[in-house]
Amino acid sequence: MNRHFLLRRTLARVLLRLARWRTVGTVPERGVLVGAPHTSNWDWVLTILLAWENSVNIHLLVKKELFVGPLGWLLKATGAVKLDRSDPGATVRALIAQARASEEPFLLGIAAEGTRSRGEYWKSGFYRIAQQTGLPVTLAFVDAPSRRVGWGPTFHPSGDVRADMDRVREFYADVRGIRPDQATPPRLREEDRAARED
Repeated sequence: MNRHFLLRRTLARVLLRLARWRTVGTVPERGVLVGAPHTSNWDWVLTILLAWENSVNIHLLVKKELFVGPLGWLLKATGAVKLDRSDPGATVRALIAQARASEEPFLLGIAAEGTRSRGEYWKSGFYRIAQQTGLPVTLAFVDAPSRRVGWGPTFHPSGDVRADMDRVREFYADVRGIRPDQATPPRLREEDRAARED
């Protein structure tokens, strides 16, 4: 392990201990990470500490408007990727090409809820990217009552979106975010479309 990763891991362990949070689960080598519930800016901090404690890099998609001043520098330094929401496809295509071309560990982090406020649906980008790249989906989580942040189960999308999302709902059923009333239940618009077609 190089010195850079060792320093980050040590810092993460100290900060997690001071905040009385702990990390759990097995880190995947490659995949699309779904981070949920996303209800607070602290989710990002905990996700970075989770990555550092496990000595991995996560390419977190973050809206480009946040890349200003000191926050912009911090986001870049922690591996965040600018997402232009007027043309998200360009960013996603570049990341897909990177994932396909590299044999190195590749973890793409996405807050599927798309916002810290309660909504009706999750964004389906994580599902489509996993299908297009062949990368598995790993369900990462922040559970405030138990003060745990970690890696949950990993699966390859089957193409049956409702069945796959049932697995997602089952996992997150007992997970509570920092502001639980702000969480968006795991559901994709594609599920409603599939139901109308049946």
